[in-house]
Formats: sequence, C-alpha cells, structure tokens
Amino acid sequence: MLNFQAARQAMVDCQIRPADVTRYALIDAMMKIPREQFVPKTRRDIAYVEMEVPVTSHRALLAPRILAKMIEVSDLHADDLVLELCPGTGYSTAILASMTEVVVAVEPDEALAEQAQTVLEGLGINNAIVTNGDPQMGDASHGPFDLIFINGAVEEVPARLGDQLKEGGRIVALVQKGATCACHSFTRAGGSLSGRYHFDGFGPLLDGFQGTREFSF
Repeated sequence: MLNFQAARQAMVDCQIRPADVTRYALIDAMMKIPREQFVPKTRRDIAYVEMEVPVTSHRALLAPRILAKMIEVSDLHADDLVLELCPGTGYSTAILASMTEVVVAVEPDEALAEQAQTVLEGLGINNAIVTNGDPQMGDASHGPFDLIFINGAVEEVPARLGDQLKEGGRIVALVQKGATCACHSFTRAGGSLSGRYHFDGFGPLLDGFQGTREFSF
C-alpha cells in the first residue's frame, strides 16, 4: 500500500517548495491534509502526482503546484472570510479553511457538494461549509468576502462577484484566453476591480464560466 504520508512529503519537497511557495501555513496545510481522501479510491495511488486528478468524468482536482501557487498569491489572513466557487470534493476548501476564519463554498454538482461536506466533517474541519448552488451567482447572503477563490479555469469573471467583495477584497482565478491560461487576481478598490497577472498555469475549464465576458482584463 502506498505510504501517503511519504507521498505528501514528496509532493511538498518536489512540487510545492520549488514553485516559490514560501508561506509556512500553506506548506503546513499541504503536509497535513490527506489529499487522497478527496479522490476516488481507484485513483488514490495518483493523488500526489504532479497533475490534475479526475474526480468525476468532468471535474478534477487542480495539480498541487497550481493550487498552492494560487493560494500563495491570494494573500490570505487568519481572519478572512472566503467564498470558494466550484470546490469539487473539497480538498482546496480544506486548505483554505486551515488558513482562514471561515470558508463558504458553492458547488454546482450536488453529489460532489455532499461528498465534500462529508469528508470535511470527517476530518474535523468545522469552519467550512459546502453548499449546492450556482457558482456564477456567488453567495451574497454570506458576504461581503475578503477573498473569492475560483477553483479552476474561467473565460470570464462575472461582474456580480466583484460586488460581493469587501473593499480591498480579491478574486483569484485561472483565466483562459484561447490556448493560454494564467492565474490572475482582481482587487476591489473604490467600487471597481483592477486585475493583475501572476503566473502561467492550466486548470480544468469550469462549466458556466464561458461566453461573453462581463469583466476581463
């Protein structure tokens, strides 16, 4: 049987640290949280490889390096209120929850939402909740948020999400334009969003985030 603890150590040493991820809280979370519990049992032997891991026919966990770099640039604080969109099975939710006060996650696939909540509760993570809903709508009832983290690639960032941020709040996502994809952050200042490029990186394109752009840069 694969030694998952050793696999987590290898993931951190060979994928996360070399990617210029330096935040101790993030590295510690990725060392402690059992990624294998968030993937199907038949794929647990590849849970820590440097690639996306499919969890359904149309959804996958982001590659560890990409996820870590996205969280690194999110500039998280311990008292942050985070909205996560499309958490899948909840691995990213667990990492975010270990670094912040509360994570509210919206997952469009009802079965994945239920699975994520079950795994999180089983791990004793009680500051995160995963609900079934439309991620394009966000969750204004629980906002405003310090961070909106989109767990995958999008062609557009709906303008309504910016309205759910606190002043100085951020949206972090992989933005796909044609054959290229890169991590960008968008910061709310004075009622508008300003964008910033961080690094090139690919992730699965999320359903519902294609089409005419409401906000882009």
